Amino acid sequence: MRLFRLAKIITVGLRFGLDQMVLEADPSGRLVKLWHMVFFWRHPKAPRGERLRRALESLGPIFVKFGQMLSTRRDLLPPDLADELALLQDRVPPFPTEQALKVLEDFYRKPVDEVFVDFERTPVASASVAQVHFARLPDGTEVAVKILRPGIEPVIAHDLALLDTAAALLEKLWPEARRLKPREVVAEFSKYLHDELDLMREASNCSQLRRNFTNSKLLQVPEVYWDWCGKSVMVMERMRGVPISQLDALRAQGTDLKALSRAGVEIFFTQVFRDGFFHADMHPGNIFVHADGRYIALDFGIVGTLNAEDKSYLAQNFLGFFKRDYNRVARAHIEAGWVPAHTRVDEFESAIRAVCEPIFDRPLKDISFGKTLLRLFQTARRFEMEVQPQLVLLQKTLLNIEGLGRQLDPELDLWKTAKPFLERWMEEQMGWRGLLRNLKDEAPSWAGTLPQLPRLVHRVLDSTAHRHEVQSGELERLAVAQRTHGRVLWLVSTLLAAILGLELYRLIG
Repeated sequence: MRLFRLAKIITVGLRFGLDQMVLEADPSGRLVKLWHMVFFWRHPKAPRGERLRRALESLGPIFVKFGQMLSTRRDLLPPDLADELALLQDRVPPFPTEQALKVLEDFYRKPVDEVFVDFERTPVASASVAQVHFARLPDGTEVAVKILRPGIEPVIAHDLALLDTAAALLEKLWPEARRLKPREVVAEFSKYLHDELDLMREASNCSQLRRNFTNSKLLQVPEVYWDWCGKSVMVMERMRGVPISQLDALRAQGTDLKALSRAGVEIFFTQVFRDGFFHADMHPGNIFVHADGRYIALDFGIVGTLNAEDKSYLAQNFLGFFKRDYNRVARAHIEAGWVPAHTRVDEFESAIRAVCEPIFDRPLKDISFGKTLLRLFQTARRFEMEVQPQLVLLQKTLLNIEGLGRQLDPELDLWKTAKPFLERWMEEQMGWRGLLRNLKDEAPSWAGTLPQLPRLVHRVLDSTAHRHEVQSGELERLAVAQRTHGRVLWLVSTLLAAILGLELYRLIG
């Protein structure tokens, strides 16, 4: 079976001229000439990025997802390939309703109509991993039921194995591929894809994001109904809104698009810097807008997380960019260990300035974050900067935010919108508010520790005294041993002197 699938991949690759992309890496050009001689009837006219995109679409949804993820790795791909792969859309036909009902009946162990008062047989959305049906719970609550595509696990395992094999071959056949680290990219993709296969994990992501934005005036997140959820089924609140890509419908319902674009920026920075937990799949299909102007987030299979250290260094970098303090940015990279310690700060600062200075004081319509990120990555490679895995999803999300911003308000000044939020966050983290919050966070543990302090101090002192006694005993034993060794040495020296004296007396006498 795997051989047939591999044969199909090779056939599709040849049909779209992907072999030529590999041969073009040969600096001598001889392989390309030979290729043209052998396949003289083939003359692909489309650009290589378009051919790669169409090939992935032909190979199916898993390869489409891989291309989507690959499009975010602008540190690895040339810009023409990254831009083209970003156009990939996960258009997957729904699987038959009979299969969806079978999944539900196997999970609930009873017919669907005994679980839900009403279950719409026609799916409202379908993707490579799952599809969604509307339904109503016994109490009348309207819900969306997400169902894992039947038999998807072995298909994914099979295709991932082929991707890994193809990546290994690419590393051997294409010298440039070693720098692109294709096997590491496939491993990263495998991790994200397996996370999406567990709908309980997605439900927990949804629940966490909802808790983070409780009573928010900016973002709505559906409630999860845990009693109806499992690994292959997720039941959540049905959300009503207009897809964010339908600008005319948004205007018709009275939505202020400029305010919506500013709110999107604030939501992004709130998730990243306040929570360290962010929705990492914010393409237009997953974002709706409520009639009251709030965003509605959907599809929580991919989320990103950042620890306190990541957030601190990112905030310093962003503020450094906003204030054009490139020396601060360079030092933050070195202090974080992202750039080797031997890097000269002044040289790194100058390289960062050359990338960032041209994009200031310009509206979003005149800025391409994709190109800016690419230049930053090229600069980083010059200074031996390693890509931080925890920031790959953040990069992907930032590019999605750029796309949404361009749709809603091309005149949006991202820097001016984000700067006050970041300054406020930094003050809360490092100013007196941060001190008070940390004291408040630590107070519960202190309440339990303070009464124990006398006993803990006595224990430490007692152990210290005991340690001193042990050390004194050891020293005494060493002193005794040293005195013994001295006596033995004196006795041996005396005997040697006596023997020497006797020998001299015998020789002279």
